[in-house]
Amino acid sequence: MHDLLSLARESGSRFLLFSFTDLFGVQRAKLVPLSAVAAMSEGGAGFAGFAAWLDLSPADGDVMAIPDPASFTPLPWQSDVAWVATELTLNRAPMEQCPRRVLRRQIARAAALGYELRSGVEAEFFLLRSDGEAIADPADGQEKPCYDQLALMRHYPLVSALMDGMEQLGWGPYQADHEDANGQFELNWTYADSLTTADRHAFFKVMVKTLAERQGLRASFMPKPFQQLTGNGCHTHLSLWDQQGRNAFHDPNGEQGLSPVAYHFLAGLLHHAPGLACLTNPTVNSYRRLAAPPTTSGSTWSPGGISYTANNRTHMVRIPDDQRLELRLPDGSAHPYLLQAAVLAAGLDGIERQLDPGPRHDNDNYADPLGDIGFGHLPRDLGEALDAFAADHTLRAALGESFCSSYESLRRRQWGSFRAELTAWERQVGLDG
Repeated sequence: MHDLLSLARESGSRFLLFSFTDLFGVQRAKLVPLSAVAAMSEGGAGFAGFAAWLDLSPADGDVMAIPDPASFTPLPWQSDVAWVATELTLNRAPMEQCPRRVLRRQIARAAALGYELRSGVEAEFFLLRSDGEAIADPADGQEKPCYDQLALMRHYPLVSALMDGMEQLGWGPYQADHEDANGQFELNWTYADSLTTADRHAFFKVMVKTLAERQGLRASFMPKPFQQLTGNGCHTHLSLWDQQGRNAFHDPNGEQGLSPVAYHFLAGLLHHAPGLACLTNPTVNSYRRLAAPPTTSGSTWSPGGISYTANNRTHMVRIPDDQRLELRLPDGSAHPYLLQAAVLAAGLDGIERQLDPGPRHDNDNYADPLGDIGFGHLPRDLGEALDAFAADHTLRAALGESFCSSYESLRRRQWGSFRAELTAWERQVGLDG
């Protein structure tokens, strides 16, 4: 493996973005000139942690961001700049609340059991006017706009630039489409190990927003920016691979072609779903998407309960084929690193305790909902998700209590701020009451 300075020189980079993703999923960075890369590769770039969404105070020392050369990514749209993911230290010790470190611990836990998680994400987003108040394309008004060719091609300059960028980076993009909501799009790239997928997911959000801004648009991954339209999901595809490079989820003799390992992993997802939602659906707005009323297209495409099925998109977990699971719970606000870490932690608990997912359900869970069938119900708001997360001691132990308490503290503050807000609806309904 080349060192970071060699990678920068070979790529023609003059500057590197030393980047980390804070607990709320916001990308933070410092721009480092080539002349300082060698020194900062050792000691890291310094940040005042309180200035980002980290559970620190102004009295805490500098957070040092140590780059991982394996994540080195030249910016396709700015050839003299490259991005590199970092991991955080405080007082020369690894920061337990660093999201990338939280994921690394789960990767090590999986490796100790003989597995590697390989995953892919479907990161949906809206293209909006620059003020964010409406979709960018006034002609995109079909009742069922999914896969609309004309709307897709009207955004060809942006979509093709994104696909070219992913090709240049070797991600293996294989399709782009207009999604179920007006103004909504999705680009897919090839699955990889979970850390690589998390790094690419983080970079993808930056790339989409940057290239959209260059065209006078605003890209949003917000879960539910418009009440009447389908929200932004982040469906996550999952499989475990053994040390011989075989898919441990595949079993030609198993139900739906899946192995007992796959079903134990699935059971872990179901068992921990209420607490998991605090990480896969981390914002107040996330719960506008879950169990929402039908949209103008006729469906929300989001799960309303905790259940699994075969090739049926109305349940929380879908089995699309004999190779993988698709978790349909996460939304566009899911943290790239914490999403992978939480899902892996939940699934590994299912394997370690050999949990049973119960029977598969193939009903239309929108038209004929199952209700609560043994795993409880999905949280109805961020407050319920936080309470479920606080009560899930197994999940917290796996992720690390230091991280969990920091994350919960910041999210509870956000939830309290939302609850204190006086809304226009309250005034409209109650002012003359």
